[in-house]
Amino acid sequence: MSQTGALYKAEAVAGYADVPLEEKQRLFDEVKADMRFPDYIYGCYECGICVAVCPSARFYDFSPRRIAQAVAREDAELVYQQMQEDIWECSQCFSCLRCPRGNNPGGIITIMREVSINNGLASAREALEGYTRIIYKIMSTGTQVSPDMLQPDAFPDWGPEVKDVSDKLELWRRALPPETHHTTTTGWEVSDKTLVELYLIWHKTGALKMIEEVDEGLHMILEEVMEERLEEEGIEV
Repeated sequence: MSQTGALYKAEAVAGYADVPLEEKQRLFDEVKADMRFPDYIYGCYECGICVAVCPSARFYDFSPRRIAQAVAREDAELVYQQMQEDIWECSQCFSCLRCPRGNNPGGIITIMREVSINNGLASAREALEGYTRIIYKIMSTGTQVSPDMLQPDAFPDWGPEVKDVSDKLELWRRALPPETHHTTTTGWEVSDKTLVELYLIWHKTGALKMIEEVDEGLHMILEEVMEERLEEEGIEV
């Protein structure tokens, strides 16, 4: 089997369609065009330190070294495959900053994720699908999910761990002293002024545009909610 044929087969097994080389190169060029890129990659010694300290590498077929090597070689084919698979297994802990060469695989992955989201790649939609409710709550109320919200009927796609938390919620409350863990009211109220400031930051930095690429329905709801708040404050965007 030719190298091209082997690559297509690998992609078919992974569950996403192949695209022309020109499109793969365009995506990689977008990664390289990011202003952070030159500070994140200097070439790879293949020493393996980044893999040795990477927690994700212990549980997945994941290697920050493979990311650094593919990017350093400017292998658009492999980088595209990694954007559809590998980059979503990174925990973004940045332990890989111990690289003696000064590479930052975690930083490169951050850029690759942003390009994936901005271009609406299938992998980005799948990876973020379970987080749409959290995104909505953060962007509409300024807070995250509180322990009382972790109920299996509300989060069926989060696995059996949610039920374990729900069943032992009182125990968790006693084990976690901060008041914000004890209730859904104390410490979970955010002022309208803060919400407006957050919305303007998301709007100016392109965060809302990224959400639109992943979930148009969620984006529409967020726009309606936040535009109403802006109108109340007399602010035009």
